[in-house]
Order: sequence, then structure tokens, then C-alpha cells
Amino acid sequence: MTAITRTTRFARLRTLALTGITTTGAAAAALTLMPTTAQAAEAPQVKAPTAATVSHTSTTTGTTGKGYTNNLDGWIKQSLAIMKAKGIPGSYEGLHRNIMRESSGNPNAQNNWDINAQKGIPSKGLLQVIQPTFNAYHVPGTSQNITDPVANITAAANYAAHRYGSIDHVNSAY
Repeated sequence: MTAITRTTRFARLRTLALTGITTTGAAAAALTLMPTTAQAAEAPQVKAPTAATVSHTSTTTGTTGKGYTNNLDGWIKQSLAIMKAKGIPGSYEGLHRNIMRESSGNPNAQNNWDINAQKGIPSKGLLQVIQPTFNAYHVPGTSQNITDPVANITAAANYAAHRYGSIDHVNSAY
């Protein structure tokens, strides 16, 4: 087989794979959020939260410590409050759109099939973040648990802000 034929065949397979991903829905379009070494090194060091910053509890029912409902709407609103206090751009609509595409709103969603999972670092949580990205873009004052909804949303939005300017600019897996 010639190099041109191999290249053409590979391009067709890649197109078919991408088409399959876009037609399979949220489960297939995993958000890997993996920073390059340079990006991880550039991750801002955000100052520790003050008493004015929002806190989060990881209960499964009721409300959080600051009165946010412990559901997707409350997690997004609490994340937005933290993001505003830390200067991280993003909107409710941008967060909600990406969450629904990546995890359908399941904070325990985990991708066990993509290349990151094969390397032992599966994407997890509402915005399907891998552990190295979560660690690099974690926002102080939120939980260190990658599947904590508020911590996951806020770290992913912080990453998206540094990579794309805002989570609002993300319209597909990235």
C-alpha cells in the first residue's frame, strides 16, 4: 500500500471515528481536559479563599453550607459564585451546556474507554476532567475530590478560561 493510500485511508477512518463520536452523544464525547506540561506550569496560583468566598459541603440531599441546592442548578450557581470571586469567566448557560454534553449531569460519570482511561487516568465528574488537569487548575476553597460537583465545575472552568478564554467558548469535547 502506498503512503498516499495509507494517508487517505487514515483520514477516512479519522472522519468516521469523529462522526461516530458526534452521533453517539454525551457518553462518547468525553472531555479530557489534559494540559500540556507548559500549560500546567502556567496554571495560576489563586490566593486562598477568604470568609467572603463560598463554601461547599458534599452532602447528597438538601442544601450546601451557603444555601445552594445540592443539585445541578445549585452546583452551577455555587461554582459561578466562586468563579466570580476568583475572576474566572463563564456563564450558567456555558457550564450547563458543557455539563449536559459531557456527563448528562451525573457527578459520578467516568470515562473508561478513551486514551486517558487506557493510560490509567480516566475523565471523571460533571465536566469529565482528568486528575492531572484537576490538580493543575484546582481552585482553592473547593474540595480536593475530583468528583465533587463544585470542585469539578470550577477546576474545569478555570482550565477552559486559560485554554479558550472561557467555558462559554467550548462547544465540543476538548
